[in-house]
Amino acid sequence: MESNIRYQDQRFDITLEGAQLHLKHGVTTIRDSYGILKPLLAVRDAINRGEVVGPRLYVAGNIVGWGGFFAVTFGPGPPTNLWQEQLNDDITEGSGEELILMGPDSLRAAMNRYLDKGVDFVKFGGTVHTSFPTTLVFSPRQVQVIVDETHRRGKVAETHATSPEGLLIALEAGVDLVQHPEILETPYTDELIRLVINRKVICSMNSNSHTGKSWRDYLAQRRRAEEEAREKGQDTSRGTRQWPARKKTQHEIFEATIRPNVGRVWRANAERLVREGCIVSVATDNDLGTAPEFDKDPGAWRAREPGVGTLLSIEGLVELGMTPMQALVAATKHGAMASKALAEYGTIEAGKSADLLLLEADPLQDIHNIRKLGLVMKEGAVVDLARLPTKPVYTRSTP
Repeated sequence: MESNIRYQDQRFDITLEGAQLHLKHGVTTIRDSYGILKPLLAVRDAINRGEVVGPRLYVAGNIVGWGGFFAVTFGPGPPTNLWQEQLNDDITEGSGEELILMGPDSLRAAMNRYLDKGVDFVKFGGTVHTSFPTTLVFSPRQVQVIVDETHRRGKVAETHATSPEGLLIALEAGVDLVQHPEILETPYTDELIRLVINRKVICSMNSNSHTGKSWRDYLAQRRRAEEEAREKGQDTSRGTRQWPARKKTQHEIFEATIRPNVGRVWRANAERLVREGCIVSVATDNDLGTAPEFDKDPGAWRAREPGVGTLLSIEGLVELGMTPMQALVAATKHGAMASKALAEYGTIEAGKSADLLLLEADPLQDIHNIRKLGLVMKEGAVVDLARLPTKPVYTRSTP
């Protein structure tokens, strides 16, 4: 919160900084599926006009149906002060929790008002952001309205849906893409897998969160917790009183068995989606984090650093079962498909935009060679990587 308050008058600069950090690592196109709409639109348009250097940028603004960073649908609960209320309004732009109460006609009108603001695609909350309980945001007929109105404008409709029923409703309504589909709080059923495959839904996977160092750190944390639990069970220093055995509460069972292992469920879901042949693209949840002056450890490793997080996701797809070539296709061709722009870029063909990377080692031999970047070309122009970001705020050097 401190960073948002301190730099709220520099939202354009911070948005551009994040975009340019992606380009610095070879990411020439970004789909930003959750953020403050006005600076996102301003940066997108400035890049398109050639006023600033940056990647191709597609923006969604709010996750439709969610109420902003300080809201029940996002997690912390309702706002507690005026600044939080105003920030929520900046994020939602009329597409927040008020839509949950609307019938089809009112919702259709609200969706068209939001689409008129200039978003490139729509992401809606099939479920709330919080977990356990993961409640539905919209009814099936409301979801159908959202998807239909988005498609009527020729745009991609995608969802955040982390419960089986929330995902089922979105798939049956005809969504084009599911963000982080592996983050489902139960293992995939055969029915859901079939729907994803048969409807050719793009699975935009946050593999940076379930592979590599992120996965190793999770497993280490679970081993420590399990060892502590064993030691506690064997502890004889807590007295000798014998109490009658009692039935464990559902909360105790949940906290001991389900919540600690949800990371394993997400990893298994990701592996199955890859194994079953779903159309996978790369997602990250990348963000700039906290401004350095408010960060206790600004140099700490983060899986979601802009640009770096994308490379981690591509590498992670190989860990989840893809070949290096399949991972590269997911990052390029499937990424273009996610933007309905495969006719413009995503593959090297005559007539398409010349978005090219020159690597200093073969990624088909080792996927980590995607980090050995020699040259970045966007739309036929070589990018001066050393200049990026041009106006650092969060990544500036500090005394």
